[in-house]
Amino acid sequence: MNKIRKGDEVVVLAGKDRGRRGVVVRRVDDERVLVEGVNLVKKHVRPNPLKGEVGGIVEKELPIHISNVALFNPASQKGERVGVRTLEDGRKVRFFKSNGELVDA
Repeated sequence: MNKIRKGDEVVVLAGKDRGRRGVVVRRVDDERVLVEGVNLVKKHVRPNPLKGEVGGIVEKELPIHISNVALFNPASQKGERVGVRTLEDGRKVRFFKSNGELVDA
C-alpha cells in the first residue's frame, strides 16, 4: 500500500523548497511524486510551429523523491510519518504514527 497518494497534501522535508506545502498531482513511479508548486525549474523551449508551441522560458514542476515529503497532519499542522494498519474487517488504512489518527477514515 502506498503511504503517499495522489491528492494528498504533503510538506517538503528537504531541498530548496523545504517547508513548503502542496498537493500531490501524480505519482511518477514508486519513488517519485509530482507536487503542485514545488521543485519549479525554468526550461528553455524551442518554438514548434507544427504543434503551435511558442518558444521561450517556461516554468515547470519536476518530480521530487518520496523520502523528501511527509503527509500533512491538519491536527498538529505539521508533516508526519504514516503507517499502515489492518482493521478488524480486513481493510488496510493509513494512520499518523504520532497520534494514531486514521488518514483515510
